[in-house]
Order: sequence, then C-alpha cells, then structure tokens
Amino acid sequence: MSASTTRWYVVHARPHQERRAEENLRRQGYRVWLPVMERSRRHARRIETVRVPLFPGYLFVALDLARDRWRAINGTFGVRQLVANGARPMALPEEFVASLHGATGADGLSTMAPADLQPGDAVTIVSGPFTEYAAVILRLGSADRVEVLLDILGGRVPARLSRRALVAAA
Repeated sequence: MSASTTRWYVVHARPHQERRAEENLRRQGYRVWLPVMERSRRHARRIETVRVPLFPGYLFVALDLARDRWRAINGTFGVRQLVANGARPMALPEEFVASLHGATGADGLSTMAPADLQPGDAVTIVSGPFTEYAAVILRLGSADRVEVLLDILGGRVPARLSRRALVAAA
C-alpha cells in the first residue's frame, strides 16, 4: 500500500463482534486495527481483567479507495458497514490517527490516560477490587495516583487508586 494514498477508515461492527470482524477482514488481506483497553469485571464472584475495544462497536481499516475492493467490507461477517458520507467512506483525520497510534502500544493496548479529573468529580471505578463502585475525587496525588472517597457499606471510605482505574461517572 502506498503511504500517500492509504488512509484509515472506520468500520462499524455488529454488536459485540469487533474481534470477529477484525479476524475476517484480516483473512481478506486488509490491514485492520482494533485498539483495546483493559477493564476489570465481576463474574461468578471473581474479578477478572479483560481486554475490550477502546471504541465499542468500531474498528479501523487502512484502504486505498482507488485500488482496494472496499465495498466487499460491508459484506464481511461481523461488519455492519463502513462509516460513509454518502456513497464513499470517510477517512479519519491524520492528526487523530497519529495521536491514537502514539497512545497505543505494539500489542494494541491503549496507554491513554483518562480525561483530566478534578477534586469533587464523581467517578466510577473500572478496575481492581472496587470495580463498579462509585467514588468522589478527594485530591490528586502524584502523576498516577488519586485519593477518592468510596461509597461503600453505607459510608464514605478514603482510598488511593490509579488514575487508570477511574472513569468519569455518567
């Protein structure tokens, strides 16, 4: 693929079929990129860390629209459709792709830090033993640590957690 005409495009996957779409597109010879993040989840009284898509329902494919058979992507198992504006797919802005590549390791794992958090912000814990608990940011510590007040057992308990374990509450 020529670097000057190859751009990254967004593929809308069927629900929970991002990996199936990725595998089937690779088999067809497309260069596919599915950035992922680690997330803890509770299942059967255990907490396990799993890799989930960074953008649920979406993955990226590198295409040269003049050369590649891009219409075949819409008929691939696991794919809903290429994101398009009218009849032609829309390319991602190169700045977005460059910044996302810079925040993704060689294994596809996102190393992006969460959005800036401020004292008083409501957050949800997404990894570790307190997964899915609500908390409020008390103070920001070092670059990676945050002190929070956990809503647990009918009261508020202080705890120090990694910034990556927190997401802004919806």
